[in-house]
Amino acid sequence: MDKIKVLLVEDELTLSMIVKETLEEKGEFVVLTAGNGETGLQKYHNLHPDIIVADVMMPVMDGFEMVQQIRETDTQIPVLFLTARSAVDDVVEGFTIGGNDYLKKPFGMNELIIRIKALMNRAFQKTQIATSNHFQIGSYTFDPVTQSLFFAEEKTILSHRESELLKRLCDNKNHVLHTKTILLELWGDDDYFTTRSLHVFITKLRQKLVKDPAVCILNVRGIGYKLIVG
Repeated sequence: MDKIKVLLVEDELTLSMIVKETLEEKGEFVVLTAGNGETGLQKYHNLHPDIIVADVMMPVMDGFEMVQQIRETDTQIPVLFLTARSAVDDVVEGFTIGGNDYLKKPFGMNELIIRIKALMNRAFQKTQIATSNHFQIGSYTFDPVTQSLFFAEEKTILSHRESELLKRLCDNKNHVLHTKTILLELWGDDDYFTTRSLHVFITKLRQKLVKDPAVCILNVRGIGYKLIVG
């Protein structure tokens, strides 16, 4: 079985080395380390870890900012936040930006290992379900897990928001998806500016689906949008 590749982003060097040594002694993990969010972001892109364990308070770039940037393109990788802060607002913010679990310092190594394995199991099960849920959109195939749109041999990578929007349209194919529902789920607000932003994303998706004339995203004026496949 392949070892779990953990990206540990922690500015406390002693703690980082203890966690790395303890996990790797188990024989089930390979631990990559970074001392701040900026370095962590670089290692995430270059080394493709299976899971991220990140401190919140760090120099240069904190854990929240790092994960927020990662979540713009990757909604799948499990994220476990480590923090000495226990304020409810911090916990809420961590989950809001895409954290999957939270562990307060000081923590026991056994608890950390259990949490990592639980997140990996959940991610594996989610991937297994999602991989069977590719969407056929006329001549296109859409994979929401990798945020990829395929047309023959051509592959287009969608942004996170484009992918989430297209997935919702696919889930409601040939039915109207209400504008307010989209805005509240993807933007968290339904004001004038987010509505304009939604229009822009619909235009982008139409351009990416233009090669199949049987595919249409219809604007149902005053109500929402409908994905039609002829």
